[in-house]
Amino acid sequence: MMITVESGVTLRQLISEAGKAGLVLPYTPYWWGLTIGGLIGTGAHGSSLWGLGSSVHDYIVQLRIVTPADAANNYAKVRILENGSPDLNAVRVSLGVLGVVSQVTLKLERVFKRSITFSERDDSNLGEDAATFGRQHEFADFTWYPSQHKVIYRIDDRVSIDTPGNALNDFLGFRPTDQYLLASLRTLEEILESTNNADGKCLDATKTTGILKSLSYGWTNNGTGYPMVGFHDRVQASGTCLDSHEGATCPWDHRVKGLFFHQTTFTISLSKVKGFIEDVQRLVALEPKALCVLDLYNGILMRYVTTSNAYLGKQEDSLDFDITYYRSKDPMSPRLFEDFLEEIEQLAFFKYGALPHWGKNRNVAFIGAINKYKNVDKFLQVKQSYDHFGLFSSEWTDQVLGLKDGLSIVKEGCALEGLCICSKDIHCAPNKGYFCRPGRIYKDARVCTNSSLSTIDIQTRKTISTSM
Repeated sequence: MMITVESGVTLRQLISEAGKAGLVLPYTPYWWGLTIGGLIGTGAHGSSLWGLGSSVHDYIVQLRIVTPADAANNYAKVRILENGSPDLNAVRVSLGVLGVVSQVTLKLERVFKRSITFSERDDSNLGEDAATFGRQHEFADFTWYPSQHKVIYRIDDRVSIDTPGNALNDFLGFRPTDQYLLASLRTLEEILESTNNADGKCLDATKTTGILKSLSYGWTNNGTGYPMVGFHDRVQASGTCLDSHEGATCPWDHRVKGLFFHQTTFTISLSKVKGFIEDVQRLVALEPKALCVLDLYNGILMRYVTTSNAYLGKQEDSLDFDITYYRSKDPMSPRLFEDFLEEIEQLAFFKYGALPHWGKNRNVAFIGAINKYKNVDKFLQVKQSYDHFGLFSSEWTDQVLGLKDGLSIVKEGCALEGLCICSKDIHCAPNKGYFCRPGRIYKDARVCTNSSLSTIDIQTRKTISTSM
């Protein structure tokens, strides 16, 4: 009931090999191109409040790590940690600063089937549902399109192994895409951005989400519709664009003119998640077109996160928000509705105390983040013990872990790329009409606002803000 892999093995390989033995890893990320070492180092997870936890590292029963040593010890020390080892929980969330994770043994389960239904609803009850839906369905998640006031509820549970069905998850966003189609999509988006064409963005977003819905987001079940029933190893992850053929590739492949985007990702405890969702809804009420920019990247993905082994401090059951949007190749070029995107980011991290996803985000997300973990001192003690030479640390990791200043880089245009929170207009792009202003809902926020797009009457803002 266990599998041992070296850290360069991909999640796809692990799922395949375990499946041959009739076994599965219960909770995994949705993208199978990750390596085991990489997904452990960044705390990658699936969506669930059930079991031992939703993160892959929660299922580690043994781990081998190579750490630096002095010349007398041949410059390296191989450590094998098992359940009960005092340092295992620290190494489970190593962040890459402890050494090289070379081998991992994971606890598996017998293969089982899942029943999946995608249910489209309006978002009026999302704040309430977010706190409870994950306890009702083991693999529940949401895809939220705020500007369309729509949410796709994923009703996803285990069913009996003899339930008919052989569904397959081949998510459209992870399929090979023609490079000429990618180039045309990118060109269109650049034109809409450069002309501040919010109507065009919203029209394009509606078409995109409509196509995804009509194709069941890439899931297939021999045309039988919902619920889609299939073996867990066929539906838990996907990524067929890794098999790209000539002329087609992953949508984000930097070798072609493809999609170029940023992801802000964080978790908010379930006790606070309603307030955050309602604040985002207030922002949409102020400017309904503002978040159409997210729908082009399939909206906001919301996954449940829990863990029993978070060495930095056991967090509450939480909801993970994955917000993806257009990024310019020019770091000094503001995004359409730059201020709304910045305000959502600051709402999450500073008003609602969100925790950053370690493998994503901009500098702003990590400001003060390490202080949100109660066991950080214990982690740093293990770090000093395992790598007292600092070979696996860098200026950036020292800044993230609170060992060095410099997370905020204050310079011209720094707020546009999340290197700082603006305090002066020059931190935005005043020559392009973007000035540093307070947030619309969260007044403690400081965001880069386009004066020509800020057309909402002040009294109207107050009315909307206080009535929701």
